[in-house]
Amino acid sequence: MKLSQIILHAVLTLGAMIMIFPFLWTVSSSLKDMSQIFLVPPAWIPHPIKWSNYIDSLTAMPFGRAYWNSFYITTVSVSATLLTASMAAYAFAKIRFPGAKLIFILFLSTMMIPKQVTMIPLYIIMTKIGWLDSHLSLIVPGALFNAFAVFLLRQFMMGIPKELEEAAIIDGAGSFKIYWRIIMPLIRPALAAVGIFVFLGSWNNFLDALIFLNTPEKFTVPLLLNTFKGLYIADWSLMMAGTTISVIPVLIIYIVAQKQIIEGVTLTGIK
Repeated sequence: MKLSQIILHAVLTLGAMIMIFPFLWTVSSSLKDMSQIFLVPPAWIPHPIKWSNYIDSLTAMPFGRAYWNSFYITTVSVSATLLTASMAAYAFAKIRFPGAKLIFILFLSTMMIPKQVTMIPLYIIMTKIGWLDSHLSLIVPGALFNAFAVFLLRQFMMGIPKELEEAAIIDGAGSFKIYWRIIMPLIRPALAAVGIFVFLGSWNNFLDALIFLNTPEKFTVPLLLNTFKGLYIADWSLMMAGTTISVIPVLIIYIVAQKQIIEGVTLTGIK
């Protein structure tokens, strides 16, 4: 092995250790007593190990309801985003219409606008249409407009040969049939990558839930975890236990679909 490869592997290993450090600290803290969490130097192996923290965290708050809320919000968000983003991407990639490039550039430019800038107008809109304290306020805005998803899918579609569409047109297929029967099956890697990104963003969405939801029965997992923090004290042991439990679906999805994520990102833009 060359020296450059050894250095590269060493740097990547160091970066991976830095990235995994917060997760390991969370898992370790979830098994500790409150008095052990902020010890300096930290005790990585809890003594004694308190498995009861997980049971207490699940019974202290309505985690079952919060898990269901997060699950169905995430599922609907992913499904709706894949549909709307793929349709918009198909229009930008395969349909010629006046001003297409300019509209696409303006569309992408919205990615440079900080979310905090649009938060107040979005809150006013949700209030006016009666979606405040409703899960629709967490699902619909992201499902209708996701510039990153449209960009990723559009770049993937640009690499699909035109001959496939021309052959379908000769056979009498219309635009929608070409999109549904030909384009969609060919962009499965990109759809998987976008689906994972949307899943992670929706499952971990704390800010929108904090702003739009008021009823505890409608809380999502990130918002419910925040209730472990009181005005003067926070139960960090239970919070870390609940956080560890909330990460499990994300880990499972990522481990199962990591191949599709890498394939979808690496093949995007290849013509």
